[in-house]
This record gives sequence, structure tokens and C-alpha cells, in this order.
Amino acid sequence: MKPKSLVDINDYDKEDILRILNNTAKFKANPNRDFLKGKVCATLFFEPSTRTRLSFETAINRLHGRVIGFSDTATSSLTKGETLKDTIMIVSNYADLIIMRHYLEGSARYASEISPVPIINAGDGSNQHPTQTLLDLFSIYETQETLENLTITIVGDLKYGRAVHSLIEGLSFFHPTFNFVAPEELKIPEKYKTFCDKKGIRYNEFSDFSSEAINSADILYMTRVQRERFTDLMEYEKVKNVYVLYNDMLKDSKDNLKVLHPLPRVKEIDQDVDDNPKAYYFQQARNGMFTRQAVICDLMGIEVV
Repeated sequence: MKPKSLVDINDYDKEDILRILNNTAKFKANPNRDFLKGKVCATLFFEPSTRTRLSFETAINRLHGRVIGFSDTATSSLTKGETLKDTIMIVSNYADLIIMRHYLEGSARYASEISPVPIINAGDGSNQHPTQTLLDLFSIYETQETLENLTITIVGDLKYGRAVHSLIEGLSFFHPTFNFVAPEELKIPEKYKTFCDKKGIRYNEFSDFSSEAINSADILYMTRVQRERFTDLMEYEKVKNVYVLYNDMLKDSKDNLKVLHPLPRVKEIDQDVDDNPKAYYFQQARNGMFTRQAVICDLMGIEVV
């Protein structure tokens, strides 16, 4: 019997998501538990990461587990030509769970199909980032006290942004309205508009970062333009700073508005926003550790009390 993995946010239904959010709140109240005592978790990061890798490793340490793995493929046998299959099969001999970030779309799904231990997708190319979505949903619920019937304005790289793609699907259970703000080169892919249409989810598209898109929102979700997803650097230079959020742009926004960002930011949120009480991206990043504790325990069949 194949172990349960989290590769795509659609691997969880609404009941699963609410269970994870409930357990995340328990870990936020008390993050130091011994649920992973005697367990080993592997972090295989084929692509650079700061927040995701460190929050996973901190989550494991606070659960009294052990961490093995790599954050630089130059230190692995990949430099000798080892295949992804062989890497997964070897590491699964040593670890009870594997957390993997990879630059190729579909790599995490492939790993989950061959691995005898659970796989957590920590990002596969421009495809999915399910634990980012779960921490986003927790941050939204924490600040809005509901997930239902909210207006979410998503700004920036909607074409390649895996956090954006996962968030759209994760919120689909809760009757959102989306404002998609992007230049023509980075518009939301048709497959996600089709997804919204099939689910009866309302959405609006904007090419301008207008006051309408900001002031109608409960959540303003900013994203960076990802240089690593561009093969043509001239195209990147053209769009990299197309939308920047400044503090004075929030003056007429809803009282309950919170600004989120999956981070890292480059220039798309000016530092003058940081002291605004509507800025929530640093707290959002902190929530990642508690969320990942909840996901790890869920996949390993550990009841959180």
C-alpha cells in the first residue's frame, strides 16, 4: 500500500484542509512536542530555498525529529549523474519522510509514485506549492476569522507563480472572488480560469494595479516576478518592477485588509509598508513552521492533541 503524500493541494479535500488548519493552531499554541522522537526526515532541495527549507527543518526539530538531506545539489551524487529515481530510492532507505523541492514540474508526483515513504512537495517548478497554500489559508483564517466569501487580489507573476496556482485551488472550497492583476506576459494561465469557471468562482482581470483592485480586497496577495522562470532576460527586465505596493496605496483599503506575500520579496512591496498593521507577510512566514508541523504529523499518521 502506497503511503499518503502531499504533492498537490488537490490531494486534500475541504475536510483535510480544515483538519490541517485546526492542528496548525494547536502547534502555534504549543510548537514543542516529541511526536517525531526516533524519526528521521529528509529535506532534498534541488532548488534554492530559505523560508521553506528552514521552516520545515525547524518544524522537525521542534517535534524532536532528526533531519538529513541537502540544500545544494553540488554536494549530492546528482553531480555524478545519479537519477532522481535512484536518489529517492536511496534516501527512502534512511528516512521516514521526504520533503522535496525540484525545478521540474511533475517531479514530486513522480517521486511519490516510486517512494516507499511519504513525499511532501516543497515546490516543483511553476506547478504547485501545497504547504505554502496551507499556511496562506491559515494566515487568511487567522486574520479574517473565516475563509468564506472573501475577495482575494493576487498581484504580479500569475503565470509562473506556483504559490498562486495552489492558492486558487485551495481557496476553491470557500466561495472566493479573485482579482487577478498581471501584465500580459504574466497573466493567469487559461487552465486556472477554466478551473474557476467550472467551480463557479468569480474573477476579474486587471492589467493596472488600480485602487479598485486594492480597495475591494480582504486579502492583497503580492508576488515577485521570478527571474529563474525566464529564459529571455529581456522579457524579465521588461516586467520585473511593473507593480510596486507603497504604503499610501493602502489608505482607502478595507479595515480588515491584510497584505500577504509568499516571499522572498524584491521590490514589489516597498519597505514603507512594513510598519503598516495591514502588513502580515512576516507573520505569514512564521505560520509556515506550525503548518508544516501539522502536515508532517498528518502524513505520518500522528494524532495531534
